[in-house]
Amino acid sequence: MTILALTGLIWIGALLAGFLGALTGLGGGVVIVPLLTLVFGVDIHYAIGASLVSVAATSSAAAAVYLKQGFANIRIALVLELATTLGAVGGAVLALQLPTAAIAVLFGLALLLSAYLSARPPQPRSETRAQDKLAGVLELEGEYPDTAGPQSYRVRSVGLGFGLMGVAGMLSGLLGIGSGALKVLAMDQVMGVPFKVSTATSNFMIGVTAAASAGVYLSRGYIDPGLTMPVMLGVLVGSLLGARVFIAAKPKLLRPVFAGVIALLAVQMIAGAFGGRFVDGAL
Repeated sequence: MTILALTGLIWIGALLAGFLGALTGLGGGVVIVPLLTLVFGVDIHYAIGASLVSVAATSSAAAAVYLKQGFANIRIALVLELATTLGAVGGAVLALQLPTAAIAVLFGLALLLSAYLSARPPQPRSETRAQDKLAGVLELEGEYPDTAGPQSYRVRSVGLGFGLMGVAGMLSGLLGIGSGALKVLAMDQVMGVPFKVSTATSNFMIGVTAAASAGVYLSRGYIDPGLTMPVMLGVLVGSLLGARVFIAAKPKLLRPVFAGVIALLAVQMIAGAFGGRFVDGAL
């Protein structure tokens, strides 16, 4: 296979990853890392580096669409981003000390947990539940557009959500996935933020989280321009397409897609790790 053909295949795969990532709030990294490692045999550290750069560069494109549509909550994003950024730097430093097979197993386990949590029925939201005092002080409540008109919502459990975002940031730096999965679940099921608002706000946040981690990988030489460029361009186009489709999508359809895809990737990553498919310095 020529370098041009290989680059084209990587670009197509990245496009599909970006589309799914924007549509579900996962971020493209959750598909990009398994794609590069399992299909193209890239060392997982280089795959994570390329994934983080593409996520950081392209999440702003999808975020701009969500902001214009009125789904993303900027106040929630700014508050929670403090926790994810600190966690991301710590996770990136830890990842550079681990062998690739260990990272692959951790990647698979994190995805399996996310798939399980996503597949559970959503927690019923009670209109009589008191709003979190901290959420009131920070003015985190908001509204989002719907076919029946603007829908208002309140936010609860800000402290627990903040802690989970620190874990999400660490997973981002450790696995290069942007941690959109955990961010969506934390906001949707813990903080009571509607699923579409959680998804849009997650897309806004993952770029900042990924940029913090990418700086650590860049300093260690794990960001290869020849690999990163087609990945970044593919995810960019895919994320823009996904953001356009997002407004017409239904949460009941998004959840099974969200859970099914990441569960399949999780099994493949764990099987690959124990099957000897992950070797240090494969690129």
